[in-house]
Amino acid sequence: MIVMWLLLVGVPALAALAVLLPRVGRHAPVILTTTAVITSAVALIQAALPTTEPFFNGYLRGDATAQLFTPAVNIIYLGIAIYLRARVAAEGLSRRFMVFALAFLAASNLALIGNHLLLIWIAIEATALSAALLIVRPDSPASRIASWRYLLFSSVGLGLVLLGMSCLTRSMYVDGQSPTLFLDQMGDVVKGPANAWRQIGVGLVLLGLATKLGLAPMYSWLPEAYDEAPAGVTALLGAVQFNCVVVFMFHIVHVYRAGSGDLITGELLAIGLASVAVSTASIVATRNFKRLLAYASINHAGVIAIGLALGHGASYGLLLYVLSNAFIKAILFLTAGKIESHYGTKDTKAIAGLIRDLPYSGMFLMVGTFALLGFPPFGSFLGELLILSALVTSGQMFVFAAFCMLITVSFVATGRTIFPMIWGEPKQERTWPRQSALAALHKLIFLGVLLVLGIYIPPQLNSLIERVASSVGGAGLKTP
Repeated sequence: MIVMWLLLVGVPALAALAVLLPRVGRHAPVILTTTAVITSAVALIQAALPTTEPFFNGYLRGDATAQLFTPAVNIIYLGIAIYLRARVAAEGLSRRFMVFALAFLAASNLALIGNHLLLIWIAIEATALSAALLIVRPDSPASRIASWRYLLFSSVGLGLVLLGMSCLTRSMYVDGQSPTLFLDQMGDVVKGPANAWRQIGVGLVLLGLATKLGLAPMYSWLPEAYDEAPAGVTALLGAVQFNCVVVFMFHIVHVYRAGSGDLITGELLAIGLASVAVSTASIVATRNFKRLLAYASINHAGVIAIGLALGHGASYGLLLYVLSNAFIKAILFLTAGKIESHYGTKDTKAIAGLIRDLPYSGMFLMVGTFALLGFPPFGSFLGELLILSALVTSGQMFVFAAFCMLITVSFVATGRTIFPMIWGEPKQERTWPRQSALAALHKLIFLGVLLVLGIYIPPQLNSLIERVASSVGGAGLKTP
């Protein structure tokens, strides 16, 4: 089993090196897809096996969180790889692009199975460096600016995380204890009341990770990066890297909730509600459908922060929401790329009649939007419902009222913008190449996962989610 966990990192890393070779590099799209198939199969097999104790000198482990998130991340990556393979010629994707895409997958899997905070930090930094180079398009000066802006904010966010980890290490020098950043050992070291160094460290780490997630107050990089990046790269940022950072935040909250629960709850509630507010205002104002989806991502990140703040009462719903959100963003961003390439614009007012012009794209945009807005029977509906319920039972009535009001406004604004694109009368008659159902198979699989999370969760998956929810939730907020 340990060897299989190592394959999740080793296979894409070796594939990236292989693509650098001139003769092998000619087959880079095939190598990208094949690598994603292998890592997806390995992740699914590992999810069905017992968890493993820390290995590789304690730096890696295959715990329940890794078993839950590695299949999701790798399956999504596979769908993105299939999309990228089909778009190689149209988007001029180079061998260099494929190398960094494979390096991104290796670093993402390393972040998910890491057992040492500094190792996870390095892995996420590697995804940021790879993503910054993937955002750039040779024919788009604006993409270079977006890439630098993304890299700047990523550096600031991860710098705050590193500073916070230094403070956390300093906080462990009490009662003769030796500091450690190994996750499986930190719980024993950080017992007892929190001191000032610990409080500062937890606050800085959460703020830095919030920056990487695109949460308020440092969220302005996200709409620009998501808008200017190729659609496949936007999906990598929103559905793959996002979940790696969320898992990092889960680890921090799991270790420190017992001693710093009030700080964690207060900071995450404030950041989450502020993010929902700024994203709602932006959704109302924008006419760019890729930016609208980017602002919706900020909105969802805010909901996740609120759910994580609440603790065990919301943890199961939080995990359903996180997993559903990943597949929703993969569907919508890949569909947005298809729409943009056909219409040559991102202006919502210039696009109408999608369901007639591009039937599959119109259907996926429609279904994805319903899932985005939290309609049943998708997992996002149940997850959001459980988070709202936890807000009420925990006595957070102000947050509940503000949350409901903002979600309603974003619901109306999103529907008002997206639905005319799908069902409106076309601006002019167009003739498109016939769409193949096979080319949309990966998005059909994503849709199937969303329905499984909302209608019937298999017992083994349900048990895995419950174990992770127990780990993430901790004591949480006490119900009155």
